[in-house]
Parts: sequence; C-alpha cells; structure tokens
Amino acid sequence: MSSASRKLDKTLVLVGLMGCGKSSVGRRLANALGVGFVDTDDEIVAAAGMSIPEIFERFGEPGFRDGEAKVISRLLSEPPRVMATGGGAFMSPLVRAEVARVGTSVWLRADLETLWGRVAGKPGRPLLDQDNPKQVLADLMAARYPVYGTADIIVDTRADNSHEVVVKDILQKLGAYSGKIGEDS
Repeated sequence: MSSASRKLDKTLVLVGLMGCGKSSVGRRLANALGVGFVDTDDEIVAAAGMSIPEIFERFGEPGFRDGEAKVISRLLSEPPRVMATGGGAFMSPLVRAEVARVGTSVWLRADLETLWGRVAGKPGRPLLDQDNPKQVLADLMAARYPVYGTADIIVDTRADNSHEVVVKDILQKLGAYSGKIGEDS
C-alpha cells in the first residue's frame, strides 16, 4: 500500500468557508488514507433532530455554535479520521485549542468567486439567507481568513481544480508536515 494509507495519528480537521469543499474533499481524502470520515454538520443535525436552518431559527447562531463545539469535542475524542467542520467552527478559540491539542487542522482556502460559484442559490446556508449574500460571504472571508490562516496546513482549492488535485495537495503537505514534526522531536 502507498504511504498515503499509513495510520493516522491524529484526526485531520478540515476548516474553511462554506463551499470550499470540506465534505467532498474530506470523503476522498479519508478514502485515500483508508480511514473514516465524519461531517460535523451531519452529526449536529443527528444530535439535534432538526436541520441546521431549523437550529439557527430556534436557538440562533450562538446556540448552534455551542452544540457544534460539543459535537466536535466528542468526535475528537474518538479514533483518528478525517473530519469536515462547519465554516464557523474554527472561529471558536475553544475548538481551535482542542483541534491543536489532538488533531491536525487543514484549511481549504478558496477565493470569493470560487466560493460564490459553489454556494450561490443553494439552500441550507442560514448565514447567506439575507440581502446581498455575496457581500456577506466576502465579509465572512475578511473576518475568518486571518483565523483560518493559523491552521497547521493550508491548501488552495479553485474552481478549475478537481477534488482529487486538492486531496493530492493535502497528502503532499501532510507528508511534509509530519516530517517536520519528526524533525522537531
């Protein structure tokens, strides 16, 4: 088997804005590594027994974020795998600290046009359910990109590259990152 299928020591936590490909890339990455995959949004929906828009409507964003942090903490206590998080999860200092302690964060960075092309007109994005959603997305980028930039690994994703290319880039950077850990020890 290839070195890509080596045993994961830590959960790979994919972070980034909506539309960057965390779920799609995450499934392919997990397959390439021979490990499990989990999407925190799916786990939150299962735990709450309602959709994300319903959670936002009933409990607001703070209530959603609280539940999200609890789900992520639980998932990080389980065996290593690939985890796709919601776009706002990594903004929580507590989530970032827990990910840093027991996981490896991977930011899937994308430009505004790539993200907009992937999310425009698609339902289930409560933060974009308002006037001028493209500007809302741009504002989220401005607020979140400095924090996402603290991730352990950063990989660019664009409209013109496939999920397989992004997976290959992550595996390459993961190998280099793992090598750096070994050298520092």
